[in-house]
Amino acid sequence: MSELVTGEAVALELRPARLPSRALAVLLDLLVGVIVYVVVTIALVASTASLDEAAQFAVSLAAFVLVMVGGPIAVETLSHGRSLGKLACGLRVVRDDGGPIRFRHALVRGGIGVIEILLTFGVVACVASLVSARGRRLGDVFAGTLVVRERVPVAHTGFLPPPPPWLAGRFSGLDLSAVPDGLWLAIRQYLGRMQQLDPQVGWVMAERLAADVAARTGTPAPQGVPPAAYLAAVVQERQAREARRAFGNGSAGAYGTQPAQPPSLPPAAATPAPPPYYGPAAAPPSPSPGAGPAETRETVSPERPGTGFAPPA
Repeated sequence: MSELVTGEAVALELRPARLPSRALAVLLDLLVGVIVYVVVTIALVASTASLDEAAQFAVSLAAFVLVMVGGPIAVETLSHGRSLGKLACGLRVVRDDGGPIRFRHALVRGGIGVIEILLTFGVVACVASLVSARGRRLGDVFAGTLVVRERVPVAHTGFLPPPPPWLAGRFSGLDLSAVPDGLWLAIRQYLGRMQQLDPQVGWVMAERLAADVAARTGTPAPQGVPPAAYLAAVVQERQAREARRAFGNGSAGAYGTQPAQPPSLPPAAATPAPPPYYGPAAAPPSPSPGAGPAETRETVSPERPGTGFAPPA
């Protein structure tokens, strides 16, 4: 990985392309360019048969420069650094600050590429790429560009086991602001790979990580709770807080926090809803002995006619 700093002081981690992948991309681009050049040459020979030898040579030289030099420059400019060969190999040309290239960058790379790739059969470009720490050739050095890999293999992380149900919501009042990101990463890596570790080694690592978390939070781990379960519960609590912070209190009910109850509606407009799973439903009031079914009645006074409106209970 190569760390680049943008103009906004943002560090970017890019994976520079190495010589084998770059050489394959250049060969594909040259193969396509030669095929296009042969087709254009055949068309020019058929259309300039009446010209003299000097004129035909000038037309052929112009076609060579246009196809083999101007073509790659135009393609990299319009595609923002992705030619056909680079697109096939998953590569891209970017600026030193990680931004897309412009016409001037492609022009410098293409002009110097004529010397270090076409005229020297790629020897100068290979030597410069091997000497450079980031695999850059002379065209990249003078243009201020870098060829990076776009398709980076993603590391598969292990599944994080959920904590036991009896630990859900037990650490809701724990202060996790002092726990650094490096410790969170170590905990997630341990939880994802603890099934692959030796039981004794995994227990020692879990105790050490739990002790670090307890030291950062200022609250010791509960007695009788396995350290791995304690770590899983703390990680789940942190994820729940991040979800509430990102999506608001409305979606936090899925993480164990009860959302605000909506205002009560009249019986005629109320819609039945399933009881929430985060708590037991309130038992309805028991009817008095001998009473009939619950019913709301309206008392109609003789001075004022009835409106048919039933007030909410």
